[in-house]
Amino acid sequence: MDGIVLLKEDHKTVEKLFKRFEKAGESAHAEKRKIADAVIEELTTHTWIEEKIFYPAAREAAPDTKDHVLESIEEHHVVLWMLSELKGLDPVDERFDAKMSVLMENVRHHVEEEEKEWFPDVRKAMGRNRLGELGEQMVAAKKKSPADPLAVPSAQQ
Repeated sequence: MDGIVLLKEDHKTVEKLFKRFEKAGESAHAEKRKIADAVIEELTTHTWIEEKIFYPAAREAAPDTKDHVLESIEEHHVVLWMLSELKGLDPVDERFDAKMSVLMENVRHHVEEEEKEWFPDVRKAMGRNRLGELGEQMVAAKKKSPADPLAVPSAQQ
C-alpha cells in the first residue's frame, strides 16, 4: 500500500471516531470513554509511524518540505500530551469534552495541512515505488507501536 494512502486512511478512521464522539449524547460517558480510547490508540500509532518512517523519508526525498515536517512534529507534541491527559481523565470530568474538542481541532488542522499542502509535494518527489515501500514499512511498524502516547519521540522534545 502507498504510504500516503495509508496515512490518509488513518486520517479517515480518526475523523469517523471524532464524528461519533460529537454525536454521542452529553451524558454518554461510557461511549465517550470508549471512543476516546480508540482515538488515543489510533493517533499514538499514527504519529509513531509518521515520525519513525514517513517524516524522515519525506525530508530526504523533498528537502524543501523540512519546515512542514518540523511543524508537524511540534503539532504531534501537543496532540500526544493531550492524548496522555485524556487517557487518565474520567469522562464525567467537566474538562473531558473540552479537552477532546481541542484535540479534534488540532488534529483536523494538522490533517488539512498535511493532505492539502504537503502530501502532494512528497508524492511528486518520491514516486509510486518508494511510496509503496514506505507503506509496507509503516504497516509493519504499526505492530510495534507503543500504547503510551508519551513513548512517541516528539512527546519528549
